[in-house]
Amino acid sequence: MVIPVEFRKALGLKQGDEVVLALDDDGLRLMTMEQAIRRARTLVRSFVPEGVSLVDELLLDRREEAALTMPLQS
Repeated sequence: MVIPVEFRKALGLKQGDEVVLALDDDGLRLMTMEQAIRRARTLVRSFVPEGVSLVDELLLDRREEAALTMPLQS
């Protein structure tokens, strides 16, 4: 895909930079990797309250599952 030079300059893209393409109702959206990461973080934050660690939640769930499946020792 060839991106016109004025668009590349506006986005700060250099040859070899990775971009993300997203298809939505309005057409095709081109984002830099940094823009896509910022957008994903904003989306996740809209569902996860401030101060909540998804890593801690996952670890707690896994520990609880492991405790339920471990054989009882006599």
